[in-house]
Amino acid sequence: MKESLTSLNINQELLFKWASNLALNIVLCILILVFGFWISKRLSKVVGGLLKRRDAEEGLITFLSNFTSIITRVITVFLAISQLGVAMTSFVTLLGAAGIAFGVAFGGILSNFAGGVLILVIKPFKLHDTINALTVTGEVVEIQMFNTYIKTVDNKITILPNGPLVNGVIVNFTREGIRRVDITLPVAYANSEIEVMRRVQEHIDKHPLVLKEPAKAIYFSEFDAQSGKLNINCWVETSNYVQVHRELSNAFFSWIEPLPPLA
Repeated sequence: MKESLTSLNINQELLFKWASNLALNIVLCILILVFGFWISKRLSKVVGGLLKRRDAEEGLITFLSNFTSIITRVITVFLAISQLGVAMTSFVTLLGAAGIAFGVAFGGILSNFAGGVLILVIKPFKLHDTINALTVTGEVVEIQMFNTYIKTVDNKITILPNGPLVNGVIVNFTREGIRRVDITLPVAYANSEIEVMRRVQEHIDKHPLVLKEPAKAIYFSEFDAQSGKLNINCWVETSNYVQVHRELSNAFFSWIEPLPPLA
């Protein structure tokens, strides 16, 4: 009887010790998570601040700040799990198997991440560039790890996945700094084409936002039975493209005369 009571007391002590250690490890695990996530946020801000002081591109700042935050949180979770007594070798093996399954199931996500890295390395565009990609035209307002955010002219945000984006055709309207305005006018044969060309040239020369160099070009092409097409090419700074195109188009529209009816 005494031996049974002694054994019961020993088991109770072991159980109490195990429960105490478990409770302590759980508390430490929670503290590690709280402190690690706080460090993650602070470290992300520090990385962002250092890059800003070095005049890095905004897209690179956002990408590396997010990447730093995610990596720090992953390490924090590893440390928290190890505090609970889980063998890291077994956990790493399990994580590797899960990584393979994740890669097979979510290959598109990994492709988008790789695309985000390529965008920052080869720099086909940067923040605030106007681009056309995947049938979307607009201003690049954000470059994240998996997606790029485009603001269209009607103030809609379109989210493009980085994988297809970097593998597709990208037209960058901003990189060169200047852009050509192209306008075509139908000029009937009954009109004085020389007079029309003179008026067009004078109007372009007086416009304050049209650049003198490269030189403008005004010429006829695509002749049909009723008219010829007057092509007007002039150069402007990219930021002035929309304004100049609208102003010239509105001015030239009032000069267009009705084409004679077909016989």
